[in-house]
Amino acid sequence: MAKSNVPLNALRAFEASARHLSFTKAGLELRVTQAAVSHQVKGLEEILGLRLFRRLPRGLALTDEGQALIPVLADSFGRIRAMLERFEDGHFRDVVTVGTVGTFATGWLLPRLKAFCEAHPYVDLRLLTNNNRVDIAGEGLDYAIRFGDGSWHGTEAARLFAAPLSPVCAPAIAQKLRRPADLARQVLLRSYRADEWARWFEAAGVPCPVVRGAVFDSSVTMAEAAAQGAGVALLPVRMFARELRRGRMARPFDVEITTGAYWLTWLKSKQETRAMRAFKDWLVRSVAAAETATGGARRRRR
Repeated sequence: MAKSNVPLNALRAFEASARHLSFTKAGLELRVTQAAVSHQVKGLEEILGLRLFRRLPRGLALTDEGQALIPVLADSFGRIRAMLERFEDGHFRDVVTVGTVGTFATGWLLPRLKAFCEAHPYVDLRLLTNNNRVDIAGEGLDYAIRFGDGSWHGTEAARLFAAPLSPVCAPAIAQKLRRPADLARQVLLRSYRADEWARWFEAAGVPCPVVRGAVFDSSVTMAEAAAQGAGVALLPVRMFARELRRGRMARPFDVEITTGAYWLTWLKSKQETRAMRAFKDWLVRSVAAAETATGGARRRRR
């Protein structure tokens, strides 16, 4: 028999036996007898003309040839299993992998995630968070949601919305702050973008003090530090609206600066899938609806 025509059942029997190092346990997994598994493996060895196992008094041990074969089979059967799991109720579950800055994930996307899943039950969304430093190709992402100016090499970008920065801190600290100059007596927490506090103090019309607070690579982590009283953080306040409403944090001043916006980005070379299109269309519509609602609320307050 040609080796390209090796029976699939024989390969499955060998792969299961290699994982368990037992014909008996492999038989239980495959729902056949121990003798049937042993027979399948023996037939495979005859076809290949070599031994895959050493039969021991208590179990099995892979030969060098068996060790060489098992990774390929395990990977192949795993990929087949993963693909078959994407078929559900007569539908194919398409995958979209999205990388996003943690601030956007917790402050905007997660509260709306249920709506996306209900609208697209057969899209398998895989969400990875980062600190705005991302390699779309290297990480196998379909989309990356980033904060910045929309200019990233080799990518297309769709602007979502701006997220102005403003000081945020624990309520107890906020009670001590009457004017922007009072911040000079507080610990000022910093992001890796070193010029943000200088820009904010310029907008507030007061000199910028020496900033020596801890440096964070995540706005989410910095916000938690501020909520626990570690200092004052300069944050995209829109992303922390829930914490502000609940009173965990306070916003002592209305002065804000705009240093960038959130963007949906993807590789120019990426061919759009149905799942990608579904996520992009939903995200753009949801952002537009939220912007309209926010604008209406602002007009009513006036």
